[in-house]
Amino acid sequence: MRNIFKLALTDYFYEWQMSSCFVLALAAVLAPMMILFALKFGIIGSMVEQLIEDPRNREIKPVGSGHYNSEWFNSVREKPEVAFIIPRTRSLAATMQLKSNASTRIIPAELIPTAEKEPLFYKDISIPTGLHQIVLSESAAHKLKVAVGDQVDGSLNRRHDNQKERVHIKLTVVGITHLAAFARDGAFVPLDLIIATEDFLDGRAVPALGWQGDLPLESERSFPGFRLYANTIDDVAALRDGLVASGIEARTRAADIDIVQTMEKRLNAVFWFVAVIGLTGFSFSLGANLWANVDRKKKELSVLRLVGFRTSDIIWFPVLQALLTGILGWALASLIYLAVETSINRMLITQVDEDNPVCRLLPLHFEVALIFTVGAAVLAAALGGYRAAKIQPSDGLREI
Repeated sequence: MRNIFKLALTDYFYEWQMSSCFVLALAAVLAPMMILFALKFGIIGSMVEQLIEDPRNREIKPVGSGHYNSEWFNSVREKPEVAFIIPRTRSLAATMQLKSNASTRIIPAELIPTAEKEPLFYKDISIPTGLHQIVLSESAAHKLKVAVGDQVDGSLNRRHDNQKERVHIKLTVVGITHLAAFARDGAFVPLDLIIATEDFLDGRAVPALGWQGDLPLESERSFPGFRLYANTIDDVAALRDGLVASGIEARTRAADIDIVQTMEKRLNAVFWFVAVIGLTGFSFSLGANLWANVDRKKKELSVLRLVGFRTSDIIWFPVLQALLTGILGWALASLIYLAVETSINRMLITQVDEDNPVCRLLPLHFEVALIFTVGAAVLAAALGGYRAAKIQPSDGLREI
């Protein structure tokens, strides 16, 4: 094998003009396919990443109000497609006036129920607990001029027994969300605080906060809405269909998700169609050339048989040359691609995010391209190997 490898390598570089043509032909087929896949992966990949990373795309919003009790929430929470679910109270009852010592403004903030595994929070944001912690939206924190660790005053007013009443509660800011999580003035708070707010506005007493009123609600509480998030964007449609089947109308971004996923599937089909045609055409071309090359060197190969090389050794002759062609062709195609990638991304740098270029490949993609290229080249060499196996030692003697 060492001698065959040395002879095949020497012959390959001795006829460098023909070898270079094989390498250029392969690069001419492979480089455009790499660029096409990079554009598909860059554009569609970025869109898919944005869909996956933005938790709002996994949200299922109920249309209108209903009556959802603890049993219903427990049954939904047990579904494997569900990542997060929490009850919501009436919208009118989920508002609180907020004020801080650092600002003269008093803002009406929407109260959003939250709990562990809150999908809209970054990992460094603490989950509020108890009745005296909140996470403010960026807009509300900016208007109140507060930071994490500061306190704000929350107030509620109602008319009860023909008298106006107002209560205050000290709240500690334990986090501030990014703008994309909630663009309006809002505060993420534990569900217990929103329930206490609703009870107070409905005229009931809240003993835990010392708010006076009618007797607390003793019957099982039902909620008019909920916040629901799927585990992945692929689970959104299934969850929505399940809610609709149970009589709950829901609104999602499933249409946007479906558009991107359909585009990805169709572009994948187009790419693989082009790739198969290109690699098949090159494989047959390389195989025919290797067949002709073996025929052209029939005398030299028969002499090798004559001096003691076995048939299996001779078969390796075109295979090793095809393997070398595949590796060099892949390397040249990769260099061409890298040059084109840089040019495309530089031209579109003002229209795209630097972290999500429109043309990009991962190291894994280069490895897969090498495997497919070498595999196609070795399969093509089977034709030349088959022809080489037919050569007999006497063939060379007849031509002497």
